[in-house]
This record gives sequence, C-alpha cells and structure tokens, in this order.
Amino acid sequence: MTADLRWMRAALALAQRGLGRVWPNPAVGCVIVRNGRLVGRGWTQPGGRPHAETMALAQAGGDANGATAYVSLEPCAHHGKTPPCCDALIAAGITRVVSPMDDPDHRVAGRGFARMRSMGLAVEVGLLADEAFTANEGFLMRQRLGRPKVTLKLASSLDGGIATTSGESRWITGPEARQRVHLMRAQADVIMVGAGTARADDPGLDVRLAGFEGCDPLPVIVGGKAGDLPAKLTATLPHRPVWHVRDAGDDNGPEGVDVIGARRGPDGLDLSDLMQTLGARGVTRVLSEGGGAIAASLIKNDLVDEIVWMTAGLTLGADGRSAVSDLGFDRLDNAPRFTLTHLEQIGVDCLSVWRPQRQSQV
Repeated sequence: MTADLRWMRAALALAQRGLGRVWPNPAVGCVIVRNGRLVGRGWTQPGGRPHAETMALAQAGGDANGATAYVSLEPCAHHGKTPPCCDALIAAGITRVVSPMDDPDHRVAGRGFARMRSMGLAVEVGLLADEAFTANEGFLMRQRLGRPKVTLKLASSLDGGIATTSGESRWITGPEARQRVHLMRAQADVIMVGAGTARADDPGLDVRLAGFEGCDPLPVIVGGKAGDLPAKLTATLPHRPVWHVRDAGDDNGPEGVDVIGARRGPDGLDLSDLMQTLGARGVTRVLSEGGGAIAASLIKNDLVDEIVWMTAGLTLGADGRSAVSDLGFDRLDNAPRFTLTHLEQIGVDCLSVWRPQRQSQV
C-alpha cells in the first residue's frame, strides 16, 4: 500500500464518525501529514461544523506549513456559517491536497480545487473515488436527486417471516445481529417505520450501544392518525422529536411531534413524494425498519438503494408474517432484482447486503 492510499483510507475512516450526526452536511474526514508523520486529523462535528479541515488544522498548528492534506471530499469554497475550508488550507501553508472527488454542492462543484490550484497548491483528485462515493452516497443523492439514500433493513427467518401469526417477533435474530442494527441506526439520519409496526412492537427506535450515547436517529412514523405513536416514543416527547407522516391536512399532534402532510398514491401514502420532502428537510440517510407494507411500497417505487437482510436459522412457515407485503406482480420478468454485494456470518445469523440492479442514479 502506498503512503497516499494509507492516508486517504485514514481520512475516509474518520469521515464515518460523522454519519448520522452531521446532516444536511456531508461527513468528511481529513488527515494532515508532514514528512511522513501525522500532524493533524479531524472529522465533521455534530451539527455539521466545525468542518473536518478546521479540526485537523487546529490540531496540526504550525506543522501544517509545507504538509499534505488528505480530505475525503473537496474542501468547501463558499462563505456560510464558517469561512471556506480551501482558504483555511491555503492560509495554513498546506502545499498539497489529495481528495477522491468533487463536492457536487452547487456552491462548491470544483471551485475549492480551482481556488487552491490558483494559489499554487498541488491538487490530486480521484484516489479511492469508489470508496468515497459509497461513504458519501446519501449526501450525493440528496444533491443530485433531491432525496436521501434509503436502506431497508429486514430481519427474518429462513423463509422470510418476521413474526408468528400471533405477532410474536422478539427475537428472531441473535444479539450480535441486533447489535449491528444499532450501529446502523447510529449512522442513519432518520429511522422510518410504518404506524402498524409502531403500534404492534412499541419500538424505541434508539441506539443502545456503549459509546454511542446521543446518536439516536430521528424517528419517522409513516401512516396512522394523531395519537398513533408508540408509548416509548411518546414518553420521550418533546425532548426527542418525532416526525409523523400523515394525510395532508391532518396536522394535529402533541408538542414535539412534527406532522408531515403527504399525498396519497395507489398503495397508500406516496413515499416518493415523502422522500423528496425528507430531502428538502436536509435528510441524507434513511434507515427503514418495516413493516412489510412499507418495505413493499419502497421496493415497488424503486426507492430502495440498499437492503441489509439479517437471516436467522429458523422457519415460520406459510402462516408467518412476511418481511415484504404483496408487490403486485404475477410474472418473474416483473420481479425487482438485486445483486449481492456483501455476505457474512454474524453470531448465529447471516447478514447479506443487496443493491438494486439498476444504473447508478447519481
């Protein structure tokens, strides 16, 4: 592994620390290296600022002069609540910048790189671009499509069941798989479930992992009426807000509940419209945890960008409740298809990651 690869991987790893806590900003990592020695590192802080470059430069101090900065996304070039990061790198005496990709934000879009080149810095773009794209996918989708990345998490038996006929579902998967789900929650901006699942399971939709305190995603409940919130979420109002998606015009709710009016489609509330609304609110990463009707609607509307499926070694039979409700097709030619991208054993369960078989939308 070359030195550039090593340091860029370090910057990308640091960027992961901001996922779920910096939206609508991108989660960026930065390392500053002088004479082969790490002198500063940083990542985007909760709320989106300070930026990664600012944190790394503060740590490097005078050692930034003559150093190389490895940044997981193009440094910003616009004046917002903080000055442009490209100017901060120039002022600190950075002489070389290595980055995987441009920032598609129209306020940046290559201007950061151009500004640094005009001031004599060596700028190299493209290293580990695929890895950076994956890390920034939610931010990129919001910039280019106006909607967040949607990850559908499913946990089921071998035959696709998520509950018995009586509704019992705790626990189908083992503790290791459930811990992984909590990590996924910590890296999501919002966590979305249907009102039926919320009523049946009374989920907390929070993160229960040591070291991840304060990393709860914002809960989004889809469907139902005023008051149709699980007891655990109601108990934390208004300290922990909830977004409740209901028919447009039905806007009554208790303190701490932000009612989002949604249009009706042929299969219920229009989730395509909802994703645009969430994007307009700054959301970049949605984790959907069901139930079956929400999963089916997301799939039918081609809104699923990734399926993370936890499969347990048990069967529930034909009378078990399915992970995905009716998709409305009768020919295999019409079946939505996905490609396996990752597979691992996690405790006693199997974790598989699937991506839709479509051309990249970003």
